[in-house]
Parts: sequence; structure tokens; C-alpha cells
Amino acid sequence: MSPHRRSLTALVTALLAVALLPAVDASAADPSYAANSACQGQRLRVPAAERLVSHCLDDLTTAALLPRGLTDANDYGGLQAAGTVNPSHVPGVQLDGYFPDTSTTNALHGWNHDSQFVIRLPEHWNGGLVVAGPPGTRRQYANDQIISDQVLAKGFAYAATDKGNTGPELYKDGDKPGDAIMEWHLRVAQLTVAAKVVAAQHYGRAPTQTYAAGLSAAGYLVRWQLEHFPQLYTGGIDWNGLLLTRDAPNLLTNLPPALRAYPRFERREPGAAEAMYAEGYPKGSEDLWRAHRGLWDSLQRTIREELDPDYDGPVQGGTPFCPEGTGAGCDTDYDYASRPAAVHDAVERVSLTGRISRPLITLQGTYDVLLPITRTGDVYDKLVTDSGRADLHRYYRIENGTHTDGFRDVAPKAVRSMQSCFTEAFDDLVNWTRGGVAPPPSHTVPLPGERTANGEIPAGCTL
Repeated sequence: MSPHRRSLTALVTALLAVALLPAVDASAADPSYAANSACQGQRLRVPAAERLVSHCLDDLTTAALLPRGLTDANDYGGLQAAGTVNPSHVPGVQLDGYFPDTSTTNALHGWNHDSQFVIRLPEHWNGGLVVAGPPGTRRQYANDQIISDQVLAKGFAYAATDKGNTGPELYKDGDKPGDAIMEWHLRVAQLTVAAKVVAAQHYGRAPTQTYAAGLSAAGYLVRWQLEHFPQLYTGGIDWNGLLLTRDAPNLLTNLPPALRAYPRFERREPGAAEAMYAEGYPKGSEDLWRAHRGLWDSLQRTIREELDPDYDGPVQGGTPFCPEGTGAGCDTDYDYASRPAAVHDAVERVSLTGRISRPLITLQGTYDVLLPITRTGDVYDKLVTDSGRADLHRYYRIENGTHTDGFRDVAPKAVRSMQSCFTEAFDDLVNWTRGGVAPPPSHTVPLPGERTANGEIPAGCTL
């Protein structure tokens, strides 16, 4: 076992020990706890939390939480297609708080403290727990519409963390390349342990099933948890998860070619579209490219600064939209293959292997133009197969799905919503792990039916 793997295993052991220690008394942590007599009676504690605020609510879903300040639209904005109807009327308890941390990138609630979390405990519980991290550089409420509402309505408890650092300067957290990303994994594991203990306090018994779920960067976290901390989970579902591996393709090899070719495409230069296609950006997705250019640039610079800070010398976070041909220090011209071995070592530290030890369902859209499917989902599926774990994996390529459903509104004739695919896949995961009913074999999921009169793709998904 590698020293790194030993340290991770030691951390999980420590987390399990911490779970037995008393947390800060919720009534002492915040006066609003004592003001709510119903919540005061429950006296719930989150192991090792420094701060905890409890709310007993008649509805834990997003639409009801927003006017009460118990979620934040800035966190989940753009992740769901306009017009999507979410479940509602799920009564229960919400716990907000944070674990000890030294960084302060999360300003929610005026706390200015990282490692914030939310735990939701529905009144009518089915014995299960779903744990999630946020996509991108978002915070703990990012999944409220796309995951929390969906699983709470099915009776699952839900917990989410901000990953321990957030925002476009997350790379400032930690001492060496990869530290900030490593904290993501540890915070998800920490919250999973804590949420299990809280559920046992609240319901009188521990969860019988615990699932990891996530979109984009959080899909990467799901894969990591099932590779490194499988003892904490029953299974997982990842949705358009990003990929980091020591060798190409990976996130740092996918984005620079798009940053180089897209401006030429906008100028209608010969061969520019073909260059995009050659890098995995599919024909038919062109209407999405303009809207993604800013994401290509910011994601490349943020992750590159975290893993390869020496590339641009003393500059932090690179130079936005530097033109092709600028040379050294310009992320548009970044060439991962030519970087020193120390950079590849840093990437390997946070890389996926495919060696999952619990059932995993992967969804990825064929029109994902932030993380092209042939460079990410297809590659991870091969890693799992090459690791001899194919029996634990189902991989559904969702025809015309893109990175987040919010982009359906940019190109409604090209893009389908994946929300219903996630919901169906989650049900399949539960049936697989609870009842032994194997999901359909991995395959490409076709469009759900005839297009509407104005040429749009209808809603719906059948795996």
C-alpha cells in the first residue's frame, strides 16, 4: 500500500473515532437553536462540528428554503433547465454548520468559514442517506434542485459539503500542489461519517444504505470515494464527472485545445471546426461552444494553478483569455505533456484509477462540451474495465445531453435535459444495491421521442 493510501486510510479511521466524540452543543453554538422549541427538544449533534444551527421545517425542498435564507440561488443557478418541476412538501429538520478549518473562502451565512455543510432529515425516512459535494467552485447548496429535492422526496436523508475550499482562488488553500483538491475528498468522507451519526441520533438507527452522488467535479468525488473510502458507502452515481489521471487524456489536456481553436472558429478560419471535432467536441454541439468559452478558461486556469503553480511564475490563476501563441505562462498554450515530472506527480496524487469497490452508475452527455465524453466518461469506463471492476459499473452515454441542464436553454434544439436520467439511474442504483436487481447493461441512451413542433427535444429518459 502506498504511503498516500495509508494516510487516507488512517484519516478514515480517525474520522470514525471522531464520530464518537460530542460535537459543540447546538444550543450554545447559536441562539436561534434555543429559540426553536421543537428543534431544542431534538438536541441533535454533528460530530466535531464547530458551529451548528437547526431548523424544523414544513418543507425541506428548495422552493420553500429560498425565502427563508436556508439555501442560495447563486449556488444552484444554471444547473437545471428552465421549467423543470421539482418535488415539494417534504417536512423535516435542516442542520447548517461547519467543521474546523483555517480557510475562509465561503462567506455564506456571514460565517466566512470553510467546510460548511448542510444535513437534511426528512420526517418520513426510508433508512437511506445521500451525500454530495458541489460541482465546480460552488458551495454546499449547489445540488439543492438537482439532487437534494429529488432524493428527499423519495425519503432519503441528504448531506452536502462545500469541499473545504471554494471559488476561483481555491488553489490558495494548502501548502503544496494538489492539497486543495485532496481536502475535497477528506471533507466528503468527514461529512459522510458525521451524517450517519446524526441520522442515528435522529431516527434511532443508522442508515442501512449510503450513496455518494454528484455532478461534474462532484462526480469525480463520487468516483474517488468508491475507490478510496468504499467502506463508507453502498454505492454511487456520478453525472458528467471530470477526469484527472497522470496520463492523457485528462482535464489539463482537454481544455487548452478548445481555448486555441475556438477563437479561430469564431473568426471562421478554415480548419477551426475540424480542430474542435478532433479534440472531442462533437458535430452538432457548435451552438454550445460560445457559452462554454468562459468555463473552459476559468476551469483550466483554476485547476492548472492548483496542480502546476510554477507554469506562470509569480502570477496566480493565470491570465484570462490570453491569445494563442502568447507562449510560456499562457493557459491557452498549456502543454501538459511537456511539463516536468513533478507536475505529473502532483496530478497523479489526485488521479482516478477505476478501482471502485462499490456499485457505480455513470451518466454522461454526448454533447458535454466542458468535459468531452470521449476524453472523460469513455476513458473512466475503460479504467474501471481494465481494473477488473466492470461488474460494479454501469455507464450510460446520454445522447444530446450536455454538461449542465441549464445549457438546454441555450440550444433547445440540440440539447436534452438529463435530470430525469439522473432520477431514473438513482432508482436503478437503489434497486441494484437493495434488491439485487441489476440495472440495464451499459449503452448509449437514445433521444426520448419525436421532437416537438418547433424542433425541440422532449423531456424524459428511459435507460
